[in-house]
Amino acid sequence: MKPTDYFDKFANRYQHYKGGSWCYEDGCVYRGLQFLADATGEARWRSHLHRLADAQIAEDGTLTGYSPEEFNIDHILAGRVLFALAEETKDPRYLAAAEHLAGQLANHPRIRSGNYWHKKRYPHQVWLDGLYMGLPFQIEYAQATGRPELIVDALQQFSTALVLTANPAGLYVHGYDESRDQRWADPITGHSPALWARAVGWLSMALVDVLAILPDDTGTASLRKRTRHLLADIVARQTSNGLWMQVLDAPDLVGNYEETSASAMFSYALLRAARLDLVDGDEAKSVIVAGRRALDALLNTKLVQDEDGITRLSGIVHVAGLGGFEGNYRSGTPEYYLTEPVVSDDAKGVGPLMMAYAESLRLR
Repeated sequence: MKPTDYFDKFANRYQHYKGGSWCYEDGCVYRGLQFLADATGEARWRSHLHRLADAQIAEDGTLTGYSPEEFNIDHILAGRVLFALAEETKDPRYLAAAEHLAGQLANHPRIRSGNYWHKKRYPHQVWLDGLYMGLPFQIEYAQATGRPELIVDALQQFSTALVLTANPAGLYVHGYDESRDQRWADPITGHSPALWARAVGWLSMALVDVLAILPDDTGTASLRKRTRHLLADIVARQTSNGLWMQVLDAPDLVGNYEETSASAMFSYALLRAARLDLVDGDEAKSVIVAGRRALDALLNTKLVQDEDGITRLSGIVHVAGLGGFEGNYRSGTPEYYLTEPVVSDDAKGVGPLMMAYAESLRLR
């Protein structure tokens, strides 16, 4: 089956991830559809996008099931599609919806160093996931509304988060707890214990996405350098099969496996970075090779037929996080990340695979 045929069939059967409520999982699919539309020029991708997204956006910009008082940074991600929809249609409801999301960020609680809390229910914590969920939207919103101070703030949050989560052996840990109250947090560093692949995947996509829309100047020079180092470290950890392990810093841990969503995220980040000249020279060549190897591996080994003969994307960890509540406390150890269910056709894998495939079409 051609990748585009799989994506089309997936979109046709896709239902809103959380019963129609505005959520980041749908946002992953929206980003994928937007990238396929831009790469191919085919109307079907925008048709899917409008069918799904428009059902969640009222005429006044109200978003189905969205409550800003939750202060959940995840809810911001799907808002990135609003700017493209507004430009395409000139319909004011899309920017009205973006204003609702921006209003949350204007009041979102922060750690003392200035970064947004991951969620109200996870106070004083910064997770790599949240950098992708909130900061690219903030920059795009700032560009759309003429608010350069929001770009400065977002860049400072990136810089601070990279310092707070940097792992001495390379890459970045999943989370940081400023309070040190969480059992998963190192009492000295505040770090969570392991390098979870999808968390690093969110980070890599966030960095490449913001550098794609910001000028190459002194304001972004440090972030560009850090992004090149991150991408090189990602390439170095690619397996011989072309994918990446669920727990990046424990490749030999019993039960560790090559995880699909992170591999798709890395493929996307590598291919987009190369296409937009965020890396150069011999480094660019290795980045392109790694990105294409990963995409080929995903398409050739992770698209499999189920018992009903439906082709699905397999090997996606359903969810993973840190902390929580008694009875379901997530310790963040390498072993913990191997206990979460592995599923097929989850939006967190399919969306990034759409994006990676779209980038491969444009990188000729």
